[in-house]
Amino acid sequence: MLKENSVLLTNFHKMLDIIFVIISFIVAYHLKRNLAFPSMSGLDVGPNYYLVLLVIVILAPCVFNLTGCYTSYRIQNFNQIAMRYIRAVIGVLGGTVIALYLLHQQNVSRLLLILFGSILITILLLNKALVYYTLRYYRSRQYNTRNVLIIGTGRRATRMINALKKDQEDGYQVIGCLDPINPEPYTTGRTVGCVKILGHLSLLPDMLLKDIVDEVIFAADLGGIPSVIEYIECAEELGISIHIVPDFQLEKIMYQPEAATVFMENFAGLPTMAITTTPQRHTELLVKALMDYIGAASGLILLAPFFLIIAVAIKLTSDGPIFFLQERSGVYGRSFPLIKFRTMVENAEELKKELEQDNEVSGPVFKVTNDPRITPIGRFLRKTSLDELPQLINVLRGEMSLVGPRPPIPSEVAQYQSWQRRRLSMKPGLTCIWQVSGRNNIDFERWMRMDLEYIDNWSLLLDIKILCKTVVEVLCCRGK
Repeated sequence: MLKENSVLLTNFHKMLDIIFVIISFIVAYHLKRNLAFPSMSGLDVGPNYYLVLLVIVILAPCVFNLTGCYTSYRIQNFNQIAMRYIRAVIGVLGGTVIALYLLHQQNVSRLLLILFGSILITILLLNKALVYYTLRYYRSRQYNTRNVLIIGTGRRATRMINALKKDQEDGYQVIGCLDPINPEPYTTGRTVGCVKILGHLSLLPDMLLKDIVDEVIFAADLGGIPSVIEYIECAEELGISIHIVPDFQLEKIMYQPEAATVFMENFAGLPTMAITTTPQRHTELLVKALMDYIGAASGLILLAPFFLIIAVAIKLTSDGPIFFLQERSGVYGRSFPLIKFRTMVENAEELKKELEQDNEVSGPVFKVTNDPRITPIGRFLRKTSLDELPQLINVLRGEMSLVGPRPPIPSEVAQYQSWQRRRLSMKPGLTCIWQVSGRNNIDFERWMRMDLEYIDNWSLLLDIKILCKTVVEVLCCRGK
C-alpha cells in the first residue's frame, strides 16, 4: 500500500511542480512589464509569450525527471534535493533558449527568463523544504513506516529481506524473523540477512497481539509449515496484512478468507499473494488523507475563537490544565497522546477506581451516568461534543483521521478478543458510525462490529455521510 501511495504522491508532486512553473512565468511576465525602473520595464511585442510558456511547460517535466527530482526523499538530504531542482531549472532555461531559437522566436527578454528562473527556484525550494522537513518530522515518530515480520529463515526469506532493504524508501521495517521449523528461543542471536530470528513460528499469535506488526510475510515452504492455515487465520482476524511469497504450493493451503481480499501484488519488487482486510482503493485513501489535513487545518483556523473562549471558561471554573492528554492506541496499537479539553476534576483518574463498580457499559470500556468527576463546564462541553475539538490537532499530526473507529485506551485493547483487534487496522477517527448511531444505547460488542462493518464497507461517500451526521449530532447536543 505504501508503494501505491508513493506513486500517487509522486504524480501529485509532478502536477504541483507544473502549476508552480506556470505561476512563476506569469509572475515574472507581469514583473517585467511593470518594473519600477523605466529602463528595464516593458516587453517586446514581437515574441509569442504563450508559445514561450508552452515550450517551458513541455520541457519542465522532462528535465525534472531526467535530473532525478522525484527520487524518494528517504534516500537523500535536503541539500541534494535542492541541487537537483536548481540544476533542473537551469536545464529548463537552457532548453527553452535552444527551443525558441529553433522556433525562430527572437527578442524574448533575457531578464524575463532570469526572473522566471529565480522565482521558480524560490517557490520550488520553499515547497520542497516544507515537504522534506514535514516528512522527516513524521518519520522520526514512526508515522510513515510499516513493521514487517518475516516467516522463514531460508533463501526465500533472505531474498525478501534484501529486497526490503534495497527499497528502504518504501517505508518498510523488518522487525525480525520467525523460524517455521526449528523451535529456537529468542536469545539465540541467529540472524537472516542481518535480521534477528526471534524464535519459532508458534510465537506468532502472541507477537501479533503484543507487538506492532503491520505486515506478515510467509517466505518459506508452505508444505513444511504445520497448521499454516491457523496462522494465516490468526493474522486475518487481527486485520494484519499477509503476503505469501509463491513456492508453487499455494494450492496446499486452500484458504478462503472470511473478511479479507486475496490478490497478487508486487511487494518490494517480488511477486506475492496478498491477503488483507483493509481497503485497497489507494486513490480514494489518498483523497481521504488530503481531506483530513485540509479539514483539520481549516477547522483549527475557523474554530480558534471558540478554543480561546473554552480555554478561558475551563481555567476560570476549575483547577488544572486546559487540555487533557490521554494515551490512546492507534493503527495496530501504536500509542499517541489524545488531546481533549479537560472536562473532569484534576484527579479524575485516581477517583475512577472508586466508581468502577458503577460502570454501566459492557466490555472493557468505562461509562457512568452523572459522573461526579465531571465539572459543570465539562458537562456542557461533553453535551455539545466541544471537548473533542482539540483532536483536530491529532488529525493534523497524522495520528487520527476525521472519520474512523474511535481510538481506545491501551488497557481496553489488552482486554479485546482477537476479532475485536481488527478495528485497529485502520487509522482512528474523530467521529465514527457508533457516534452517529445512538452511541449511548449501543453495547460494546455491537460497537465493535459496527467499526468492523465500517472498515469492510469503507468509501469516501460513507465518510462524508458520517461527517454530515456528526454535525447534526453536535447541533442537537446529543453528546454524553
